Amino acid sequence: MELLETKPAEAGTTELEAFSKATCRFCGSNLKHTFVDLGMSPLCESYLSMDQLNQMEPFYPLYVYVCDTCYLVQLEEYVTPEHIFTEYAYFSSYATSWLEHVKKYTHQMIDRFKLHKNSFVVEVASNDGYLLQYFVEKGIPVLGIEPALNVAKAAEAIGVPTLTEFFGVECATKLAAEGKQADLIAGNNVLAQVPDLNDFVGGLKILLKSQGVITNELTQLMRLIEQIHVDTI
Repeated sequence: MELLETKPAEAGTTELEAFSKATCRFCGSNLKHTFVDLGMSPLCESYLSMDQLNQMEPFYPLYVYVCDTCYLVQLEEYVTPEHIFTEYAYFSSYATSWLEHVKKYTHQMIDRFKLHKNSFVVEVASNDGYLLQYFVEKGIPVLGIEPALNVAKAAEAIGVPTLTEFFGVECATKLAAEGKQADLIAGNNVLAQVPDLNDFVGGLKILLKSQGVITNELTQLMRLIEQIHVDTI
């Protein structure tokens, strides 16, 4: 990608920084500081079919900013969530070690918070039902919220009720009005992929019962740096 200068970049800034109009996904501040520049990349979890191999494939900057106001590390948004997640190639159940992990998590949550047949568990970005299936086995009511229709169908096929929507304040308000507030909300590897953080977290607050619990699993920035886990970016 060639960037044409119309004005000189300030000392200490790259061309991409000088031309970016990106704002922080959390606090709205202008983004101007580099965390890491990994060049150009196609979208992850998107695969070409045989008849597409001789066609152009879109590449986007893997250029990561750090906000100097709230310190959130983030990419700029180049495509809509609908473009990425409406039909998704990743199925969580393919990883057997991950299934073992979430099965242990299920047992821990049931034991620690005394979940039972009158409890209600929700997972946001529930993928193919990989986690909620273990609550179903214990007779605990669940709801998955998953925007990708293809993986949501896989969840339904194993008995995990799934709402095919993007989660946020609007979705949570609708569910709360239907009396579907949660005793436990789980979110695994989703927060870093949310385009509107404040809407997403605001939805969690609405959906949760007053004595409910939220768990989130996500990449820890210091561990990413220490162990050079750039592939997670």
